[in-house]
Amino acid sequence: MADDPMLPRVARVRRRRRDGPQVWTLETEPEGGSLAAFAAGQFNMLTAFGVGEVPISVSGDPAEPGRLLHTIRAVGPVSTALTRLEAGAALGIRGPFGAGWPMSEAAGRDVVIVAGGLGLAPLRPALYRLLAERPRYGRIVLLYGTRGPEEILFRREIESWRRRLDIDIEVTVDHATAAWHGHVGVVTTLLARAGFDPHQALALVCGPEIMMRFAAAALGEAGVADEAIWLAVERNMKCGIGHCGHCQLGPVLVCRDGPVFRYDRLRTLLPVKEM
Repeated sequence: MADDPMLPRVARVRRRRRDGPQVWTLETEPEGGSLAAFAAGQFNMLTAFGVGEVPISVSGDPAEPGRLLHTIRAVGPVSTALTRLEAGAALGIRGPFGAGWPMSEAAGRDVVIVAGGLGLAPLRPALYRLLAERPRYGRIVLLYGTRGPEEILFRREIESWRRRLDIDIEVTVDHATAAWHGHVGVVTTLLARAGFDPHQALALVCGPEIMMRFAAAALGEAGVADEAIWLAVERNMKCGIGHCGHCQLGPVLVCRDGPVFRYDRLRTLLPVKEM
């Protein structure tokens, strides 16, 4: 009998690491063996027992499915409860669910990754794939923006990627401190500095929805086709399998048809607040 997709597996926290203000990464290990392998861009439903359940994108390496990482910002009762779990504590996991980043379509093309704030976490598995299979791709560009320097995620990893010399990385902040000597401004201002061929590039975008709308527009102005721009959307997902309808966005269900969508499918839907 197949596993019930609505029944969480019990997992244990192996490690807990602070990655920013109110942001923690949990490394978990399901009891009774690993979950199914996940694709870059997929998400799991995480349960804080006695509190509730939330969708969280997997932020680890798809090549290491046994080392399951989720990067979580404490913004509500459930996410706050999850970030407070110490090593050895139990949580529930369902998944993986949803459509991931189009890694097969990226082969042979320049890949431009535009991340805002916590949006770097769902994109990190794609970066792992790109760098592990580096010869398959053209230029790889990471453009990352946060509100302030203290909110930059995965700092050590970003620096290690810079040292590779086969990925172009630009980081900007909205509000600089005296110690910050990098770019200041919204992430779309970095596009003018990015060297890539817009006519054969694939763009992966994740962050707050308003940032994604502006990023998609800026990529379009730079010459990237709507069909080559992919966004990750996480609206109101409750069941993860397309049954409850809470995440309906016009003709699509975000949990079932996404959370990663091609921009031409979302262009007219994202600006509608009621959806």
